[in-house]
Amino acid sequence: MFIEKVASPGLAHLSYVIGDGGEATVVDPRRDVDIYLDVARREDVRITRIFETHRNEDYVIGSCDLARRTGAAIHHGGALDFEYGSAVSEGDTFEFGSVLLSVLETPGHTDESISLVLADTSFGEDPVAVFTGDALFVGDVGRTDFFPDRAEEVAGLLYDSIHDKILPLGDDVILYPAHGAGSVCGDAMADREFSTLGYERRHNPALQTNGRHAFIQRKIDEIHYYPPYFRRMEELNLNGAPPLDGLPVPAPVDPDEFAEARDDGMQVVDVRSPEAFAGAFVPGSLALPLDMVPAYGGYFLSYDRPIGLVAEDPAQVETAVRSLIRMDYDNVCCVLRGGMHRWETSGHEFDRIGRVSPAELWEQIDKGEDFTLLDVRKENEFQSRRLEEATFVFLGHLPDKLDDIPRGNPVTTFCGSGRRAIIAASFLKMNGFEDVGDTLGSLAACRKIGCPLVGDDAD
Repeated sequence: MFIEKVASPGLAHLSYVIGDGGEATVVDPRRDVDIYLDVARREDVRITRIFETHRNEDYVIGSCDLARRTGAAIHHGGALDFEYGSAVSEGDTFEFGSVLLSVLETPGHTDESISLVLADTSFGEDPVAVFTGDALFVGDVGRTDFFPDRAEEVAGLLYDSIHDKILPLGDDVILYPAHGAGSVCGDAMADREFSTLGYERRHNPALQTNGRHAFIQRKIDEIHYYPPYFRRMEELNLNGAPPLDGLPVPAPVDPDEFAEARDDGMQVVDVRSPEAFAGAFVPGSLALPLDMVPAYGGYFLSYDRPIGLVAEDPAQVETAVRSLIRMDYDNVCCVLRGGMHRWETSGHEFDRIGRVSPAELWEQIDKGEDFTLLDVRKENEFQSRRLEEATFVFLGHLPDKLDDIPRGNPVTTFCGSGRRAIIAASFLKMNGFEDVGDTLGSLAACRKIGCPLVGDDAD
């Protein structure tokens, strides 16, 4: 028997291959499914079943394509009318080799959420592990804000699912959630991806509330963000995503062709580091550092226009394409051949963003210089620690808040480390702001040099 975890960085998505007796089951497959086929070949098993723990909001699930390529059956919760697969109910069981999977209905995050309990029948039917989807994470529980008109009800459902169904499985049962740290489906997940139900019962902050009412109030009080692309994911994952015919390979094009495509409406996405982007970039580019593509691409990119990439090497291109297709951005049409160096030597104009160190930033503040310090972190981060002079606009809301930012003054963007700040700075540049700077290092560096901070957790 084996369980292989497949981690998808950026989305912080975790899927699983469970195998024994020549068969395998995949739980919550991502869209680019080759990795599951590779595992099956290596382990000499046939994928016969695919389980979806819920309709996912943050990525395109790969169930339909994986089923097409393997003949596997697809199963999901019955509280939502999917256009594909078959519904399962509480107590349904599936056995292959010594693996026994039992279904628990665990609503709360969504109505159709299920968890899968694994037993090793060669030793008995006691649970060994549980695949909890987005109900219970390592260090957190799933968000319950997708149904604002039912806020108390769904938070209560999640409490019941965790306390009445999952935790009673036993303290020594291994926890396999669908997401890890950095996922938008929770808020405070631990960096590690391993735990037990007993450890979570004793240490998970979301489970330390004083009873059901306090848990519900905690969930209602949480602040989560809803990227615009979520609705597209929900529709695709309800009706069944079209097959992905291999990973798209964007064509390398010379600067003249790249510039022409940009002028015709192509979205230019630069996945290089904040430092590299600030030094020189193709005018009109959106900076999306590589690890930021899954988290923030869905706030800024249109599905109606092609995407051209600026990268440093082929590995960056492949990673960016994978991240984009997992959100259904399939039309990545080209990549700038030779990168920024080729652009510069071709004679095309390039733009730059002022690089501001925290010491320089604090000096500007101390002198009373007239500029806008724009903090684009999440609201809970801003309330925790901030520079008193900062103006807060969450990065994902920036497209709708441009009119709130004075255009006559210089703008310096700020975040936790400078990676989100460069996205904001590039977007401001795209929208006609001329004097824009990015605080490299941002809050992390400010704390190191002793900038005075205010907030709930200020030093």
